[in-house]
Amino acid sequence: MTGDEQTADVEPALRSYGISVEEIDGGGPLNLTYMTAFPGREVHRGEIGRALNALIDRAEADEWDPVRVEATVVRSPGDVLGTWRAEAEWFEALAAYEISETEFSTRVLETLTHADGSAEPEDGGADPDTGDAEPDDGGPARGDDRAASEDRA
Repeated sequence: MTGDEQTADVEPALRSYGISVEEIDGGGPLNLTYMTAFPGREVHRGEIGRALNALIDRAEADEWDPVRVEATVVRSPGDVLGTWRAEAEWFEALAAYEISETEFSTRVLETLTHADGSAEPEDGGADPDTGDAEPDDGGPARGDDRAASEDRA
C-alpha cells in the first residue's frame, strides 16, 4: 500500500473515532487538521487520545506505517485552538512494548500548545486516552483499558 493509499484510509478511521477531519496530508509527516467538538480555551485531551487510538489501531493492523503526526486543532475553520505532535519513533516504541501507553501519552502532551501561546503543564494533567486523571496506582495504562476508555471520552 502506498503512502497516499494509507493516508486516504486514515481519514475514515479518524472519523470513526469521532474526529472531525478538516484536512489531512500524508506526505510524511502526516499533517492533520481537525475541528474540535470541545471549542473551549484548551485542546481536549480525550479527543487527542481518540485520534491517537485510531492511528495506533491502524498501525497494529499493519494498515498504516507510523510517521510523524502534526495536528492542528481548530474551533472553526481558521480559528486555531492549539497544536500537538507525535513522533513516528513513539508509535514504533509503543508497538514494540518499549514504552507504555502512559509514557506515549505523556510525550504527546508535552508537545501540546494552545493558540494563546501557552504550553501544557509539566504534569500533563489528564490522560489523553480518557480525558481523566492518571490512574491512582501510577502504573501504566493497560491495553484493555484503552477500548473501555472510548466510551468515557
